[in-house]
Amino acid sequence: MDILTVTDADDPRLDDFRGLTDVALRSTTESAGGLYIAESAKVIARAVAAGHRPRAVMVQRRWLDGIREIMSDLEVPVYLVPDEVAEGVAGFAVHRGALASMHRPPLPPVASIIDRASLILILEDIGDHTNVGAAFRAAAGLGADAVLVSPRCADPLYRRSVRVSMGTVFQVPWTRITDWDDAAAELRAAGVGIAALALADEAVSLRAYARERPDRVALLLGSEGYGLSAEALARADSVVTIPMHGGVDSLNVASAAAVALWALSER
Repeated sequence: MDILTVTDADDPRLDDFRGLTDVALRSTTESAGGLYIAESAKVIARAVAAGHRPRAVMVQRRWLDGIREIMSDLEVPVYLVPDEVAEGVAGFAVHRGALASMHRPPLPPVASIIDRASLILILEDIGDHTNVGAAFRAAAGLGADAVLVSPRCADPLYRRSVRVSMGTVFQVPWTRITDWDDAAAELRAAGVGIAALALADEAVSLRAYARERPDRVALLLGSEGYGLSAEALARADSVVTIPMHGGVDSLNVASAAAVALWALSER
């Protein structure tokens, strides 16, 4: 670990952390560069503990001791910056004091993720990074063994997703599916039933499904606005709904994931 003091917000060594408020720009840059951003010492520590490799760290002085402890055995530059430089580079007040640019590990194949998993969460086309992070936190806290995300689902390793998940995106094994037919075939070959959470006339209540759930089940949730696609619904073995009251027809997707995971883990 090399601690280097940087006092100029335009210093090119800080480019990994520049303009983080622009979601489209960061998504493009992170994907193209094979990087993602971890924010706060707690999240950085969880990423490192999961085997992810940091490329660089930008830290404010009052947070340096925590970063020093995490990075002590790693060969990585740690850029020590004043508060105003951190804010000028990132584009927001870095309240948690530290940002790390992390190398993205290669995504594992679906088969290795679902192997021996009894409760799997599948997220189709969730657009809000906050919802993705909250769904991962629910998965970690409520006993899901794995998470699969669709090709158009928001990035679980985007800074906001990681932060909202409290670093649990590094705890729960996950990968992206590339094709619905292939993913459904692999799940069925592994003996996993697919339960789609959706509003439909033929849907069974979550309570009833949980009583008779298969030993291995994948819970499938769709996007915030439109729910599950017809393609995803066609792959489901069962359609399940959460009974609602008070004129409310549905919950936020992350809340629905938490409720359904709890019900299925408490069979």
